[in-house]
Amino acid sequence: MGEGTIGMSMSRRQLLRMIGMTAGGAAMYQAMSSLGFAAGSGYAGPPRLSGAPKGSSVLILGAGIAGMVAAYELRKAGYKVKVLEYNARAGGRNWSLRGGDRYTELGGATQECRFDPGLYINPGPWRLPYHHQGILGYCKLLGVQLESFVQVNYNAWLHSSQAFGGKPQRFRAIRADYHGHVAELLAKATQASKLDAHVTREDQEKLLASLREWGALDKNYAYVKGDSSSSRRGYDKDPGGGLAARPVLSEPLRLSDLLGSGLWGALALGDLYEFQTTLFQPVGGMGVIGQAFARELGALIRYNAKVVDIHQDEHGVRATFEDTTAPGSRQSVRADWCVCTIPLSILGQIPMNVGAPMAAAIAAVPYAPAVKLGLQFKRRFWEQDEQIYGGISYTDLPISTIGYPSTGYHGSGKGVLLGGYVWGVDAMEFTAMTPQQRVARAVEYGSRIHPQYPAEFDNGVAVAWHRSPFSMGCFGMWTEATRAQHYDNLCRFDGRIVLAGEHASYLPAWQEGAVTSALDAIGRLHQRAVAGGTPA
Repeated sequence: MGEGTIGMSMSRRQLLRMIGMTAGGAAMYQAMSSLGFAAGSGYAGPPRLSGAPKGSSVLILGAGIAGMVAAYELRKAGYKVKVLEYNARAGGRNWSLRGGDRYTELGGATQECRFDPGLYINPGPWRLPYHHQGILGYCKLLGVQLESFVQVNYNAWLHSSQAFGGKPQRFRAIRADYHGHVAELLAKATQASKLDAHVTREDQEKLLASLREWGALDKNYAYVKGDSSSSRRGYDKDPGGGLAARPVLSEPLRLSDLLGSGLWGALALGDLYEFQTTLFQPVGGMGVIGQAFARELGALIRYNAKVVDIHQDEHGVRATFEDTTAPGSRQSVRADWCVCTIPLSILGQIPMNVGAPMAAAIAAVPYAPAVKLGLQFKRRFWEQDEQIYGGISYTDLPISTIGYPSTGYHGSGKGVLLGGYVWGVDAMEFTAMTPQQRVARAVEYGSRIHPQYPAEFDNGVAVAWHRSPFSMGCFGMWTEATRAQHYDNLCRFDGRIVLAGEHASYLPAWQEGAVTSALDAIGRLHQRAVAGGTPA
């Protein structure tokens, strides 16, 4: 999912959570839509490209999802296609780190992942919403197996360092108590005839019945300790069998304590369009998608190719690149057209003769700072000790998120958590640390939620996206103002060059944005090619 900085100290994720806490999920969704983060994908199936001019060629810069979708469809349409990719692998930010992988960030720090076989962390995208039919369609086409991704786990933790003595609370308890107290307040207002001007008498009776059910209220429309509330928030002692069968009811949190904690701010996240059930993940890690595309495209992709210059004329486009395995050696490749999917944070540093409108658009989009931490533990204590199977815990600590694997349940070996998803100013602070310091800090923070951390920690990796040599940031950050001024100019053709990627979409940070952007770009490219270069 995508975030960016607002002002100097607040990430878009933090801003949206504040909106959700104060105005509710509907207001949060409206804000997300205006920032271009929650709109539907608009995917209408694969393009129908036919009649490619004989011998026409297309150069694609970047073998991320956008570049590989473009390559796949253009080749199928009959174009001669060549892809240049900076990394030694395909996928770009579609990436999974596994045991034995090595990663060197800007500044030279190199990490070797030491996870056990079969375990991984996704430094980039990690979930696929059911309505992202573009990326899901390519998963089906390429034979990528999917499994469910658990977004909302009622038994995960919500944690505030400023509330309840820093003790984390179960999601289910916060949810039940928040709904219960709100239902009781509304029931009181209804019974006191405070809603007469808005709700008929008949509807008031129906409203009271629905509030009792929704909020687990008792017969007096009160949210109190009892069978109804405990059946939602959980018991101090669960029901069982035999002489020890009787459950022990739990005591709801006081309304004032609940409101003061701010923990209710996370309750609406699972209701947002992008996080609603069902979500998926590829079996074996998100990077499986990139690997599947790479197998399909084969020799069309030239790896270890660092683009250093892009030049177009009235007849075509030439890209000059350096072989990263032989620094200083330069080569060039030429084609009739160019689909450039290089992240804008990198593209802005590469000479390219495009007009002022596209150049200004490229320069106008900064990239989000973010850090993801993968932590391997000696055992799956979150399952064994706390009965947390998949899902996410949220905290006000800088790590913000602990993600539990939605696969390998009841495994007897080691396990890997997403030990933190750090944003904004906190991400900048983490980025300034060494990878080892980042991991140590994540273990320190995580231990305040899971006391097992210090004894069970085995090893970890930390990817700071501003130090990624192939993206220098997590994703493009648009504002309403920059979209209005620059978005169309970014997406329009400039001569024989068109840009594509999540940055050229209203789905920033999502692979669906890359897919739909690529399909739109190549559709317009095909129109121009068939028309003999007529603007489109």
